[in-house]
Amino acid sequence: LVVARMPFTQLAGASAAAKALAPTACTTIEEVGSTGVGALTLGFLALAVSTVVMVAKAASADAERRKYYFVNTFICGVATFSYFAMLSGQGWTAIAGCRQFFYARYIDWMITTALLILDLGLVAGQDFVTIAAVIGADILMITAGYMGAVSVVTTVKWFWFLFGMAMFLPVIYSLARTFRETVITRKDPEMIELYGKIAWLTIIMWSFYPVVWLFSEGFASFSVSFEVVAYTILDIISKVVFSFMIVSSHDSLGSSSAPAVQSREYV
Repeated sequence: LVVARMPFTQLAGASAAAKALAPTACTTIEEVGSTGVGALTLGFLALAVSTVVMVAKAASADAERRKYYFVNTFICGVATFSYFAMLSGQGWTAIAGCRQFFYARYIDWMITTALLILDLGLVAGQDFVTIAAVIGADILMITAGYMGAVSVVTTVKWFWFLFGMAMFLPVIYSLARTFRETVITRKDPEMIELYGKIAWLTIIMWSFYPVVWLFSEGFASFSVSFEVVAYTILDIISKVVFSFMIVSSHDSLGSSSAPAVQSREYV
């Protein structure tokens, strides 16, 4: 039996490479400051109040409208839990560069972005197979963002970012084109107008998230506090404002979710 032995110099080189890739212990960690804590507090209060309002609206709504308020309740509710965790000093770890990283935010996004797509699909009257496909791409997008954020190797980080953007594009296309074409077939001007407003709000707000990621988890150019403030503003607009836009269209939500059927006259 012949056993191949690695030369000592080659073994030492491999060990050195492994140590270079391994995360080093942080003596100090860049953590969120008072401005960031203030933003987390504001986000928590805004989302908590919105959750209570959505529960109240769901309790008094009929079955057709209640489904929208239930979805909005869980959108704001899950985000409320996330912000409470971050505000309480939970749901974070240190990543490369000894920077505080709130992974609780990604758990929030994994659930709430899927629910936002479901809400948009319900308003549009989209079939559930298409909604599920868009949600699947969305989950892959969030997963790629998380993996990129915690990556130690720079090349791997940017590959994950590219994977996430590859999933982001079909999500945006579906909201801007596929869902919109479906809602137009309903021939309900109020629902078409509502979908147009909440869809473009979502598309515009979601387009800013990769930009914040680039300069926070990506290049680490933004401070942790600035990152928290930016994400909080985006979360409040994309969740709280979104939910209240649906509430403001309460009367329109009673329309049937099925596409309009053209009447025919037989002679």
